[in-house]
Amino acid sequence: MPDLKPMEVGVMFWAGPDPIETLRDVKALGVRCGQMGIPGEMKLDGAASAWKAALAAEEFTLVTIFAAYSGESYADAPTVQRTVGFIPPATRAERERRTYEISDFAAALGVPSIACHIGFVPEDKSHPDYVAVRDLVRRICDHAAKHNQTFALETGQEPARVLLEFLRDVDRPNLGINFDPANMILYGTGDPIEALDLLAPHVISVHCKDGDWPPKDKPGALGTEQPLGKGSVGIERFIAKLKQIGFQGPLNIEREVEDHEQRRRDIREAVELLRRLTA
Repeated sequence: MPDLKPMEVGVMFWAGPDPIETLRDVKALGVRCGQMGIPGEMKLDGAASAWKAALAAEEFTLVTIFAAYSGESYADAPTVQRTVGFIPPATRAERERRTYEISDFAAALGVPSIACHIGFVPEDKSHPDYVAVRDLVRRICDHAAKHNQTFALETGQEPARVLLEFLRDVDRPNLGINFDPANMILYGTGDPIEALDLLAPHVISVHCKDGDWPPKDKPGALGTEQPLGKGSVGIERFIAKLKQIGFQGPLNIEREVEDHEQRRRDIREAVELLRRLTA
């Protein structure tokens, strides 16, 4: 695998049925590293050997494997609360097992980090959901540690101070954050630059994504994702703050939009923007 430069530009993408085709499609965007999401319905049995061979053949570096779970929906805040991550009790055990499988899959590929959305963490530490999810995250961290992996929690669904307290309460050295500045805005949970200041020591990886704040006249609605540099994050500020805190890892562009061609155009423009900002 190629040695990555400090703050090298990468892409967050989803695993497709053909590993070679998937990686070539990503490389055509002008990058050679990134994070790969695993859809909840993807079968992992026997998949590692094909992906490992494809990564070697295409000389592509994966820095994180992201877990998604069947049944999740990001339609609005109440739906996220009800369906995403480890908070819903009915799917908790199944998703814990799936995360172990993701960790094992990542280990087979030599990927050093796994990540996911764990859902809205309650602020009340005595809440049964808080206690259950805290203990579950501890178990995942311990499983990942057997592979010398870190486990990164995605930001955005709770204020930075709540996430920081949760990290301290879990108390595992391999637990950290995948910092997504747009999510802080999309969920209306706080200014991302201030949040990055607070969470800096725990940042393992980042998403470069942009968006606007939720509409004030629609309770429970999420904000709107925008092409990088065209939303409310202030990507110049974000990159400057990453430099200030000494972050050296890849800058993984995330762009979730239904129009495939628009997504590719937006990512290509984001690649050029980030390269200008990090030159």
